[in-house]
Amino acid sequence: MSNQVSDEARVVPPRPVPAAPAAPGATPGEPLWRDLVGGVLRRERLAQERTLREVAGEARISLPYLSEIERGRKEASSEVLAAAAGALGLGLGELLSLAQGELTRQARTALRTARHPSHRGLCLAA
Repeated sequence: MSNQVSDEARVVPPRPVPAAPAAPGATPGEPLWRDLVGGVLRRERLAQERTLREVAGEARISLPYLSEIERGRKEASSEVLAAAAGALGLGLGELLSLAQGELTRQARTALRTARHPSHRGLCLAA
């Protein structure tokens, strides 16, 4: 018997991420606040061309935790959000204002789609 290991890589497909259960009383399709805030933090970090490691170090937050916040997987406390925002040169109020603006933008888009569901953003002219 031979115990040789193949040189071929074994590909393991990623497991599908289960959909998050809807919050009680939430409108279907309505974004979660943690997703909005995390998205703002990520956009600001990337706009500054900074790494997670740099921002996490400056904010004194663990790198994995900051990553989870950016992906909307963790609901961060106001202290943690203030530290992350501060590391990016933002105040907590400014971070929350940017997230509120994103919520407004997404709500307008959802309302337009609900009013004209057959268009789905595609318009053909003859």
